Order: sequence, then C-alpha cells, then structure tokens
Amino acid sequence: MNEIVRLGLLVVLAGAGLTVIGSMVAWTLNETRQIRRAFKKVLGAEADVLLIAPGRGRGTGLNFKTGLCAVAWDAGAWCLIYRIDELMGAELIIDHHVVARTFRGEPRRALEQVVTQASRVTLRLIFDDAHHPDFELDLWQAGDETRRATGSSASAVQEANRWLARTEAILRRPQVPPQTAPVIATRELAPAPWNHPADGEDDLTETADT
Repeated sequence: MNEIVRLGLLVVLAGAGLTVIGSMVAWTLNETRQIRRAFKKVLGAEADVLLIAPGRGRGTGLNFKTGLCAVAWDAGAWCLIYRIDELMGAELIIDHHVVARTFRGEPRRALEQVVTQASRVTLRLIFDDAHHPDFELDLWQAGDETRRATGSSASAVQEANRWLARTEAILRRPQVPPQTAPVIATRELAPAPWNHPADGEDDLTETADT
C-alpha cells in the first residue's frame, strides 16, 4: 500500500515538474516573439541579426539597411534605439571579469581561454551616448541549467564571442559623416510605451523631444 502511495506521489510530482518546464518553455518562446515584434517596430524592419537573453526579457538587434541598433528589456516592452555608428565596442564578461573586448580605434583583445563552466556570462555593449552608454545581456547565470531545456555556459560564451567578432567587423566599417546620415538613423527614444523606465520621466521626455 505504501509503495502505491509513494508511486502516486512521484507521478504527481513528475507531472507538476513537466508542467512548470512546459510553462517556462512557452514563456520563453513568447518572449522571443515579443522582442522580435518590438525590434521590427523600432528598427523599421526585421532585425538582420538578433541576440536574446532567454528568460531575462532582454535582447539586442541590428538592421543594416536602416542603420539602426536597438536594445530591449521587459520582453520588448521598453526599447532604446541607436545609430549603428554609435556602437563603440563590446565586452565579454565571465564571472565579473572582462576576458575579451573590442573597441573602436583599439586592437581587439581576443578570448584566450576555453571556458566550459561559468556562473555568469555577460555581453556588454558600449555606445556613444551620455544618457545610456551601455547595455548588458546576461546570457547565462547560475541556475539556468535547471531553468532551461537547452544551452550551457559554454554555448553562451561562444555566442557572446561571435558578437564580439560581429562588433569588430562593424567598427572596421568607414563611419558615415553625421551630416549625410539618414534621418531615420537619428538617435531617439521610441514612442511610449517604449521609453526606458529607469532613468526618470523628465529626462526621457526631454530626450524624446530633442
């Protein structure tokens, strides 16, 4: 009798676990769709390249035709837009240490180690903007192995490293003189409710008006 009760409890727990995992997967997929839609709206077209931090509601996307880069959080509910030529560099941060970086006008510091395990993997993008100079994407954090069906800290490092290479390629391009840049590429905040919520309402309104 005890064995039957124990078996029944195990079945219930297994079912609950599968339900939680299924809900998380569904939320992540919906999160990706939401961020894609947000980028399509603020970039004026689909993002040519896209990087999303699963489960964090954050991402970044580039459209080379419009010359714009966007960053998003809260699953795309808030976005900031930059011209691609405002991208000044990127850093790969592993467990709070910068292990690789590329900056405009500097030699690239390449990743010199093979990383198989890490507690936190972050890609930090740096922009030429006084109000919002950087944006961090935590591609991996301790505990993600129990919250995600796929991925690992090693794959997060590889993805961040690819974005370093992509950033370096962008930085090598000739810069477009500001007077000839297309109007659509002018630095701006997206219309409400897309504005950044963390820096103060007055500051955002002033920036958007300018």
